Amino acid sequence: MRDMYGTHDFIPLHKPCFMGNEKKYLLDTIDSTFVSSVGAFVDEFERKIADYTGIDYAVATVSGTSALHTALLLAGVEQEDEVISQSLTFVATCNAIRYCGASPVFVDVDKRTLGLSPDSLAEFLETHCEIRNDGFCWNKGSKKIIRACVPMHTFGFPVHLDEIKKLCDTYNITLVEDAAESLGSYYKKQHTGVTGSFSVLSFNGNKIMTCGGGGMILTKDKELAAKAKHLTTTAKVPHKWAFEHDEVGYNYRLPNLNAALGVAQLEQLPVFVRSKRELARQYQEWGVQHGVIFAVEPHETEANYWLNAIIAKDQKERDAILELTNANNVMTRPAWIPMHMLAINKDCQTMDLGNTEWLYDRLVNVPSSAT
Repeated sequence: MRDMYGTHDFIPLHKPCFMGNEKKYLLDTIDSTFVSSVGAFVDEFERKIADYTGIDYAVATVSGTSALHTALLLAGVEQEDEVISQSLTFVATCNAIRYCGASPVFVDVDKRTLGLSPDSLAEFLETHCEIRNDGFCWNKGSKKIIRACVPMHTFGFPVHLDEIKKLCDTYNITLVEDAAESLGSYYKKQHTGVTGSFSVLSFNGNKIMTCGGGGMILTKDKELAAKAKHLTTTAKVPHKWAFEHDEVGYNYRLPNLNAALGVAQLEQLPVFVRSKRELARQYQEWGVQHGVIFAVEPHETEANYWLNAIIAKDQKERDAILELTNANNVMTRPAWIPMHMLAINKDCQTMDLGNTEWLYDRLVNVPSSAT
């Protein structure tokens, strides 16, 4: 790691890289005086993200979590509904589900993709669910509607989208992709986030590109995109001077200052992706030479390698790696504590999560900055 980064100083897990028009665009925004959620850079950022990902519509929000919350609301998730997701994810995925008054249901992940397993999803649906006369998928045990499924592209590795989409369509469940970590990743030559009815991105400070904070809702549906923009702008009815709001909305729109930073970062995204893929190649080659296994992009995908990950032999080796590296000012981290292990989710239904727990015991994220 020190050889690759060429330093004996502290090496962070991931840091942003500002080497383009960031300062210029921020100064342009300040000079314009449009620094809040109305401004030219917000519109430009939405257009350019849509173009980059190949989606029809993009709606900018203040965070990936707010984007997911809004997407789930648009997917029809209501109080007392259930939403299928994976336990190996960041807590924001589950938080967004809870904001809707719904409960997560946890299925297992795939060891190769690190994301939601189609086999575990199929087993859950076949064993515990049924389509009733109202057309909805019902959980026979909890007697609740399963409204959506949220797979997460863990560390930028795409999940098996075709299989998951087919299952969701069969059971009339809305697919909402949590693509927060996978900007620049491709599944069968298509960018992640374009398969589901909705998807969300994150531009937090630790992501492959950043706005400081920010998110994006992606969809192919013009009316739903307009609804997303309306909801995230406090549901304000357009008018020259009057303040009228026609439903409960949210103050979720991305400020122009953040969007300016995003536009500048997006100009450099291809460079960031190439740099991170080259870093991953070097890690993997070193791993082959030294008997260290790294997570590798699944077949028919191209990952952005947002965070590289060692797969240790067991929990003891994982902890030894964490101790050694952090003691020497090289930041490494384990995976998140799986969501089903948190007290806040003790009420959630779970499938056999053997792969989830196996990976949690072994994954170590290593420094993965683009430059």
